[in-house]
Amino acid sequence: MNFVSDLLKWIKAVRQSIMSNSTGLFDELEGCLQYVGGTGGALAITGVAAATAYYYATRPIPEKPLVPLDNQCPIEDGPEQIHVSKFYKEAKDGKYISCISDDARTLYQMFRKGVIESNNGPCLGWRDNSHSPYQWMNFNEALLRAKNFGSGLIALGLRPGPRTFVGIYSTNRPEWILFEQGCYCYSLVVVPLYDTLGPDACAFIISQTEISVVVVEDDKKVNLILDKASKVSDNEIIEKGTPMMMRSLRKLVVMKEIRPATHQRAKNLGIELHTFDEVEKLGASKNFPEMEPKPSDLCTVCYTSGTTGNPKGVMLSHMNVVSGCVGVLLQLGPHKPRVGDVMISFLPLAHMLERCCENAVYYNGGAVGFYSGDIKELTSDLKALKPTLMPAVPRLLNRVYDKVFAEAERSSVKKMLLRMALNAKEAEIKRGIIRRSSIWDKVVFRKIQEGFGGRLRLMVVGSAPLSPTVLTFCRAALGSLICEGYGQTECTAPITLTVQGDFVPGHVGPPVACNSIKLVDVPEMEYYASQQQGEICVKGANVFIGYYKDPVRTAETIDEDGWHHTGDIGQWLPNGTLKVIDRKKHIFKLSQGEYIVPEKIENAYIRSMYVEQAFVHGESLKSCVVAIVVPDVDAVKLWAIQNGIPGTLSVLCNNREVKTLILNDMLRMGRETGLKSFEQVKDIYLHPDPFSVQNGLLTPTFKSRRPQIKNYFAPQLDDMYKHLD
Repeated sequence: MNFVSDLLKWIKAVRQSIMSNSTGLFDELEGCLQYVGGTGGALAITGVAAATAYYYATRPIPEKPLVPLDNQCPIEDGPEQIHVSKFYKEAKDGKYISCISDDARTLYQMFRKGVIESNNGPCLGWRDNSHSPYQWMNFNEALLRAKNFGSGLIALGLRPGPRTFVGIYSTNRPEWILFEQGCYCYSLVVVPLYDTLGPDACAFIISQTEISVVVVEDDKKVNLILDKASKVSDNEIIEKGTPMMMRSLRKLVVMKEIRPATHQRAKNLGIELHTFDEVEKLGASKNFPEMEPKPSDLCTVCYTSGTTGNPKGVMLSHMNVVSGCVGVLLQLGPHKPRVGDVMISFLPLAHMLERCCENAVYYNGGAVGFYSGDIKELTSDLKALKPTLMPAVPRLLNRVYDKVFAEAERSSVKKMLLRMALNAKEAEIKRGIIRRSSIWDKVVFRKIQEGFGGRLRLMVVGSAPLSPTVLTFCRAALGSLICEGYGQTECTAPITLTVQGDFVPGHVGPPVACNSIKLVDVPEMEYYASQQQGEICVKGANVFIGYYKDPVRTAETIDEDGWHHTGDIGQWLPNGTLKVIDRKKHIFKLSQGEYIVPEKIENAYIRSMYVEQAFVHGESLKSCVVAIVVPDVDAVKLWAIQNGIPGTLSVLCNNREVKTLILNDMLRMGRETGLKSFEQVKDIYLHPDPFSVQNGLLTPTFKSRRPQIKNYFAPQLDDMYKHLD
């Protein structure tokens, strides 16, 4: 037998098995070992040496961090300790980036740069149903249709310019972007109506902005608006705060087909109905000359859902939004969107996180594929689209984490393999290696990666805190760069973003280049800037103009020096990254004088495997806190089966043993996270149905509507306190 020939055969077999995507990887490896064993010890030893040499020759090379990880942002001279970005050299001089190139200073111009960058490549993608493939509209077609639609809006009687507001009430779909870009062709201002905000808030927004035209997705949403319109007439005496829709709303433009009865109902109310296609064709025939916006022009009024009262209209200029986009692009470095990238769009376009992400993708010539509109079909959409980019929220990643570990708990072998795989991948992550080609990716994580389409290279996570454990798991399991950011609508979305190369979880990164950050004292909560803790204040090109028609709340939020006070409590870490540790607004005092921060306690309790959601409540006349808890259905049912306790989740929520189990585990988590005794709940009420946007207990960004939850569970809260007295 030829020794060299045999050795080459063996090395080739090893290489093929390592690079293979087949499920028979271990069979191939076993065959290789049997072959080596049959050729003698010398060949075996030489083969192992060759395999080792091959590994070192082909091993992944760690990426170099974009900034020194122990010093991620400079500090301006002066007593305020203002932190700025290292990605913009003028930042230390108090300047902020507002654009990357002078010919892309508005969203109108950014989209046209994408046409050139992509060479008229694919732009907008959609699928007709969960079984059909994605189909695509190229940039030039999207640009022409957008211009025609904008011209059609002018033909309907709208006056071009940044003083004319147009509403849109729809889930994410290509028409949303055609509408948005069509508005920018004529300097119109986009006002999104949240798909899940509800008719009362939508009525308030239409009334406050005096919108005469709203673009609506379907028959159901048209009737939601007509429901509100029918309750108010021009002759009615309107009390302060009552929506006055009939005084402004005149036309609805509908994307999908509607019923004849809806047509008649609108006609009876004096509201004209037009189809999206009709407006496009009308605009094409009229072909009004475009009126390009200026960077300082108002771009959108994006209403924050808020946890109390009416929503606030955040006024953002084109410069605000462009600066937010380019600030993130600088921070992403070589990982930023590029030609050939495909982003999945499923987070609401009514929010600035999604809109900034999409506009940044278009700017760089990338494409956006829209989910089918049903969040239950998101996995199907991901598999069909195979995105490379994905904005996400912690809620989604938490569900992935919970599902994987619940599955692993059913088998000791799976549990062992998962732990080994995580240890191996986490070790690589710490060395700066991001990949999907290791043996663990093929054996353990392949199914998870394919669930996201199998091509994901970049994920940006925002809107709420993400557990360090979940973040590290997702980085290992998905094999893609995951950046965690912190932001607010008032800052066009981004304020900070973690940088490539920093894989230590538990913070939200340094400032982006479009703003600076300082911390200010919050003495009532014992946070002091001198101790690197305090309220997060932001100043920069991305900070909003103010709240629409609300100078009082604007003055409360933006101080005389231009600093936006976020209401969040932050802490500077020694390496220059920011950690969000608390919330200023939601605090209350117990009868013994102790301050309680409910969200801090809730964050501790949701670490329990048995808790999906928690709402902590206290009163100034009481000495302790209680909680409403939504159990994790999989964990609780598994425990019940193991302990021979039958019943649905509703039945289990009324079981004393289940309540004791969950309460004890919550208290254990509280102790582990350092909660004081007065912060620990003294009683809980188990509720089987999750807080959701649909039932009005969460905002569209999945934050708790605290007053609404309190009112909803008032009888249960009162009952718990009665038993504790």
